[in-house]
Amino acid sequence: MPVIHIDSLDHSGVKPYGALTEAQLRNRLEPEKGIFIAESPKVIRVAIAAGYEPISLLCEERHITGDAADIIAAYPDMPVYTASRPVLASLTGYTLTRGVLAAMHRKPFQPLEELLRDAGRVVVIDSVVDTTNIGAIFRSAAALGIDAVVLTRSSCDPLNRRAVRVSMGTIFQVPWGWLDGEVNTLKEYGFKTVAMALTDKSVSLDDPRLKAEPRLAIVMGTEGDGLASKTIEEADYTVRIPMAHGVDSLNVAAAAAVACWELRSR
Repeated sequence: MPVIHIDSLDHSGVKPYGALTEAQLRNRLEPEKGIFIAESPKVIRVAIAAGYEPISLLCEERHITGDAADIIAAYPDMPVYTASRPVLASLTGYTLTRGVLAAMHRKPFQPLEELLRDAGRVVVIDSVVDTTNIGAIFRSAAALGIDAVVLTRSSCDPLNRRAVRVSMGTIFQVPWGWLDGEVNTLKEYGFKTVAMALTDKSVSLDDPRLKAEPRLAIVMGTEGDGLASKTIEEADYTVRIPMAHGVDSLNVAAAAAVACWELRSR
């Protein structure tokens, strides 16, 4: 076990934890060389179980023989960087709430056709850029039995450190992929599209026609403007969540949770 004690931010091995931006970690030009940061032993274990390979670990010294001991034992050649809490905070820009970070390799993406082949219910994240919302949507999708998540390219990367942390690792448990075309091209894969939007033609979320559909793509829009008018117009269904007290909308993550529960496969 190569334990490396650091007392400054100059060591090249710790660049992924502080010196590189999310865009640099993602490596759009060469995605196969991209990495991401997972935070907390629990989340790291979920990622490993899903087939993601750790590159290195950064943790407080007490976790080497504590919370991270099993992870380190499973990868005896993996570099383990350690430092005092103040040094770690200055490196990462925040205090480590769980004391352990892992830099991990990304995996190749599944082709969309393969991802959706056996799916009956999918959530489509269209232009959602808040990392907390992304993580929360994945957590709801996992808990409520959604088969896959599809994101438009204008959405936030699900492997953003905060999104991964908020999801509690469920991002590694729900199959997901990127949609390069328009949202309604999902009809080509046999789905009826459900645009979550408040319009004059919106039907209620508990409309029995929705539950009778064998394949549904539930489309959630951006935090501010919602879905594009073209996406709404071309959708098979436009759907609203019945609400009381004159409330007309929910946060996108909360709305996704309600929609996933109501439209889940029975």
